[in-house]
Amino acid sequence: MSALLKVEGLNTFYGASHILFGVGLEVRVGEVVVLLGRNGAGKTTTLKSIMGVIPFHSGSVRLRNDEIGGLSSDVICRHGLGYVPEDCRIFRGMSVRENLEVARRPARDGARTVWNEERVFALFPALEEMLSRRADALSGGQQRMLAIGRTLMGNPDLILLDEPSEGLAPIVVQQMVAQLKTLKASGLTVLLSEQNLKFSVELADRAYFLEKGEIRDQASVDELRTNPELRHRYLMV
Repeated sequence: MSALLKVEGLNTFYGASHILFGVGLEVRVGEVVVLLGRNGAGKTTTLKSIMGVIPFHSGSVRLRNDEIGGLSSDVICRHGLGYVPEDCRIFRGMSVRENLEVARRPARDGARTVWNEERVFALFPALEEMLSRRADALSGGQQRMLAIGRTLMGNPDLILLDEPSEGLAPIVVQQMVAQLKTLKASGLTVLLSEQNLKFSVELADRAYFLEKGEIRDQASVDELRTNPELRHRYLMV
């Protein structure tokens, strides 16, 4: 199966500091791929570089064989890539309904799934019960649901999820796992960054291991479950 997203030779700097060193990865249609690594490994920088949130110095980012590297984030979004940052970046002074509506975008021709409010509410029923509530009045888990729902309203072909389990209570993490499994079953392609191994193995098909800004290894989810040396080397678990 050909890659929906293909990243090659990505080098990113923050000022004079070299953060990503030739990062390369690919995500095929319908896959959930996880980028694993400790804090500071470069996971968030990788997603931001792909999405155009921060510029990269050299490399290539291709979506459906179209080069999107170097484009602005809004243009990349129109190409079919969605992004859910770790801090959610919801519009706090707006209601849940307004947050969803502002992101509405028609589905691309041939889209496998068309997302609208009804489908988002089916995935996250709690959001429907608080449509008129201001986003800044939501709990952390509810804000994460809203951020994902808002991204889905843009009808992306692939979404980038940055640390979706970070800061959530264990029971909320389990709810998020169930909801993301439903999202996976819908056929949406996902690249997520995580350091929560248990969360990752329940969702992912494959994993890339990032350390000090470099891809050091990759593995299937079965290898991730059964190879303690691999887990210890990159995650210390």
